[in-house]
Amino acid sequence: MDYFKFTNHLEPSKGRLLLSEPFLPDPNFERTVVLLCEHNDDGSFGFVLNKVSAVSLEDIVEGITNFDRDVYIGGPVQQDSLHFLHRSTELEGGTEIVDGLYWGGNFEQLMSMIEMRQVKPGDFKFFVGYSGWETGQLEKELKADSWIVTSEATPDLVFDQEEDVMWKSVLNRLGGRFSVYSNYPIDPRLN
Repeated sequence: MDYFKFTNHLEPSKGRLLLSEPFLPDPNFERTVVLLCEHNDDGSFGFVLNKVSAVSLEDIVEGITNFDRDVYIGGPVQQDSLHFLHRSTELEGGTEIVDGLYWGGNFEQLMSMIEMRQVKPGDFKFFVGYSGWETGQLEKELKADSWIVTSEATPDLVFDQEEDVMWKSVLNRLGGRFSVYSNYPIDPRLN
């Protein structure tokens, strides 16, 4: 029987999503959706899309006002670093992850655009830290059924989906047995 095998046989790659299996014991990744921004022979990295921190961008970046944006916990690696995803075609220097979705860019230009109100807060998502895997580590975790790999992310999912239902929503879109997983209780002993 294969009831508790969570993999769906898609390979990880840039732009795809990783969904934590329902009972992943790591508190950094409990019921998370991770956008892979890079996956190659050197390893992988990405950002947890649905884990909001207790601070806003205005709290941690001096001089930003009137740009009310939550900051997310991108992962457990280098939580003293700030990263961002966006869907702005005006910002220079970003790396396109999938069509219309970019990672990083010219931060000074972004600060100027924010000050001049040339960008919408809803087109940006900021992260402290990131999620990273060394060579072969993610593959081992996939073999251990810690992650479900989905097809490519979309800008709408990244920026418009509510965080508290993102994990469940993506599993439901996969259909079949994955929609059943989305209804698993966080602690099955309380069921």
